[in-house]
Amino acid sequence: MATDILLPKIGFSMTEAQIAEWLAEDGAQVTEGQPLYLLEADKSANEVESPASGTLRIVAQPGETYEVGTILGTIE
Repeated sequence: MATDILLPKIGFSMTEAQIAEWLAEDGAQVTEGQPLYLLEADKSANEVESPASGTLRIVAQPGETYEVGTILGTIE
């Protein structure tokens, strides 16, 4: 069963953010807790960790802005 990677709400007033960079490539094997991507919001950058272990499937592209809760990819 796949686990969705959702854009997290990091700040109280945060409604959207930009993917600055994926730290793992599409199709890579990742482990729970491993840094997956850099998230830029409100002039700060945060590493976001993998919610599960498995094969990473990326759907969101770096440089694009997404709303909180958007599916950025899955881990199969």
